[in-house]
Amino acid sequence: MVLGTDRRVLTLAFARMADALGNSFLIIVLPLYIASGQISLSGIAGTEVLGFVLREETLIGLVLSLFGLLNSFGQPFTGRVSDRTGRRRVFVLIGLGIFAVGSATYPFVTSYWAVLGARALQGIGAAFTIPATVALVNDYARSDRERGGNFGVFNTFRLIGFGFGPIIAGIVITGGLSGDTAVTYALPAWLGPLAGASVSGFNAAFGVAVLGAIVSFALVTLLIEDPPTVADQASKDLSIAVLSRDGDGLDPVFVLGVGTFFMATTIALFATLEGPIRARLDEGTFLFSVQFAAVVIANVVFQVPIGRACDEYGRRPFILAGFAVLIPSVLAQGLVTDPWTMLGARFVQGIAVALVFAPALALAGDLATDRGSGTTLSVLTMSFGLGVALGPLASGVLYNLGGLAAPFTFGAALAVLALVLTYAEVEDTLDTGPQAGPAAQD
Repeated sequence: MVLGTDRRVLTLAFARMADALGNSFLIIVLPLYIASGQISLSGIAGTEVLGFVLREETLIGLVLSLFGLLNSFGQPFTGRVSDRTGRRRVFVLIGLGIFAVGSATYPFVTSYWAVLGARALQGIGAAFTIPATVALVNDYARSDRERGGNFGVFNTFRLIGFGFGPIIAGIVITGGLSGDTAVTYALPAWLGPLAGASVSGFNAAFGVAVLGAIVSFALVTLLIEDPPTVADQASKDLSIAVLSRDGDGLDPVFVLGVGTFFMATTIALFATLEGPIRARLDEGTFLFSVQFAAVVIANVVFQVPIGRACDEYGRRPFILAGFAVLIPSVLAQGLVTDPWTMLGARFVQGIAVALVFAPALALAGDLATDRGSGTTLSVLTMSFGLGVALGPLASGVLYNLGGLAAPFTFGAALAVLALVLTYAEVEDTLDTGPQAGPAAQD
């Protein structure tokens, strides 16, 4: 799967896998933690704001969304500065440090506002880490014919962490595959003075999130160096170009950003609705975690072959196919009543995401040579983070307004719009004629 991949890309992939595992833990843990009664919602839940009553699902959605909002809006700044300074590594390390502090805060807070503050720290940390890491992967590509494969490998390992994190989180919190309530662990004897002390399943899960950031920090510190970079390529303008340079249509990077935002929104609709989905499907925490992870598991299976195929056959066909598959797979999730059918729909959605994600990053990377990697690719990483941020919030609001089908119908409509925009405005960046061969490997 990774034969011939630059070892620096593999190092970044492993680092992001550890970091993503810790972050994805919290997507499952935080809704359960807030709903457990350990976090006070007094004076917030049931409050009417502009005629809208704040329910628990909406408050959970806000916590999940805050991470992506701060992460996304910070990325254009950190991406541009990392281009201008040529120092990507230090941005990654700063971000991981901030994320670890945020993760370590949760066991010590009891109010909803304090949970929001801890989540905000994590979002700020990710804003430093993500664009610099993705720019490094792009910088390490020796030619356009390597870029899709590099992003495929990077996304695969990142998504292994993100996908299996929820499954492991469910086991850590409940103490097994079938439990539905948080357990308490006794610390082992080898910890000396701490032996016998009790740790809740929630705090154990938060500890794993901290550990993931520490492992990532160590890998980047020991094995990653900044590549030679041309700092002057970075744009001094933080605004995102909407129109193409010739003025005849929309800028392709902007369109890819919009499509990535829509795609990420559809992924994030699911987590907020854990309670209603489990009730409809009559399932436990573990099976819900597997369904959540199915999108990412499909990405793990398909990212590398799709990334390398788009180096050979072009980026655009894969992106279009991905949006076409995304439409029915998202719509089905608001309609199914069987847990295994839901699992199948989530897996097919994961295939759709794999078809879009690595080819879109590779296409944007192809266009980044005169714009700066951090600056250009931050458009897509920002869009993905923004979708992950707004998806849970939109899901909670739409569920309150129209029931379980409403969020997924909305997501399917976004996928239709992404397909139309990409077909109309995005051209391929690779010559896929017979003279174009696969990239040379180490």
